Amino acid sequence: MKGLCPRAMKSFFIKFKDVKARDILHIFLFIFALPIGLAYKLKRRNLWLFADNGKEGSDNGFVLFKYVCENHPSEDVVYAICKDSIDYDRVNAVGKTVRYGSFMHWVLYITAKVNISSQKGGKPNYAVCNLLEVHLGLFKNRVFLQHGVILTDIKFLYKENSKFSLFVTSTKGEWEYVSQNYGYTDGEVKLLGLPRFDLLHGVQTIPNTILIMPTWREWLGTDSLSKSHAKDIEGFRDTKYFKNWNSLLNSTELEAVCEKYGLKVSFYLHRDAQRFASCFCSDNPYVKVCKYPEYTADELLKSSAFLITDFSSVQADFAYMKKPLCYFHFDYDDYTNKHYGKGYFDYQRDGFGPVFNDTDQIAKHIASEAENGFKNCEPYISRHKQFFTIYDTDNCKRNYEAIKEKWS
Repeated sequence: MKGLCPRAMKSFFIKFKDVKARDILHIFLFIFALPIGLAYKLKRRNLWLFADNGKEGSDNGFVLFKYVCENHPSEDVVYAICKDSIDYDRVNAVGKTVRYGSFMHWVLYITAKVNISSQKGGKPNYAVCNLLEVHLGLFKNRVFLQHGVILTDIKFLYKENSKFSLFVTSTKGEWEYVSQNYGYTDGEVKLLGLPRFDLLHGVQTIPNTILIMPTWREWLGTDSLSKSHAKDIEGFRDTKYFKNWNSLLNSTELEAVCEKYGLKVSFYLHRDAQRFASCFCSDNPYVKVCKYPEYTADELLKSSAFLITDFSSVQADFAYMKKPLCYFHFDYDDYTNKHYGKGYFDYQRDGFGPVFNDTDQIAKHIASEAENGFKNCEPYISRHKQFFTIYDTDNCKRNYEAIKEKWS
């Protein structure tokens, strides 16, 4: 840490307090990997290191990695993924991989000319890398592809908390909002489109299928809530989140609509809530609680004809495919006060479907949609055109060219 200013040193030691015991190993991995990675730079001067969350190989990082492997095979690219991932063999067949979080991952992280990820935490170890990148100002070579389209005020993505070198956006509204409010300067935020949007054209939808996919709530926790799984379950069952979604799954009105129109409903939780999937059950024979890895979000989004969500960014993917949806906002005030703040997107004015606060309204709306064959209609057709100012299959191409230009 020679040469660091006193202010940076102070910031380092303040943040060091936040490093947990499990992260200590990665501090040593980084220290031992540092000289090897710096030496390895002489051999691999143009390495592009890709990652998503380490567990899955289907997000924007992988989609762009696959594009580069297939269209620019001379590029030196590596994708980081866990060896026990269900996607590992498929990803490994596309191109070179490294075990996520391993010593070699650290070596390549240090070696890479550019680190590319759909996640703020898509790196060997989030806590240690956050200290290095944000608080010590090292590794100024990071591309943030994003996990979804930003609609709200996400403070951990502000420049002071992330310091990305290239911040990818997908719509004009999102680009303007991030550029004006997140602290980034001209040229650091680019309007390029999510790479995975290239795969959302010409999808095959299964008729009369409904997907219910809520996002998570930060105040409910993102890891284990306690040392006792039984206590976690007990606490979760008492939340407004569980009671409202489980009420929808067990709605007699929903069951009647499903029976009348021959509908099938899939319920799929956010990855941070998957551990609570067993809490949900329904006497409705038309409802299925889907669990990862038997089911994946991208498969369900592509195949479903109608979506019920709350504030999840999957709404943008679904709307991008020009398919109808609706929102269940039973805790709007809690969400905007405790999770993400209000952004530029107003659900009543800009939403891709109607907003409801109770299950009876949702059941009635589904009946109406079924009568219409789940076809998108106004004003949501016009909102699609206004929102998705870029609508083509060149998202990967734009991202590749922007990265190539910046790090040429």
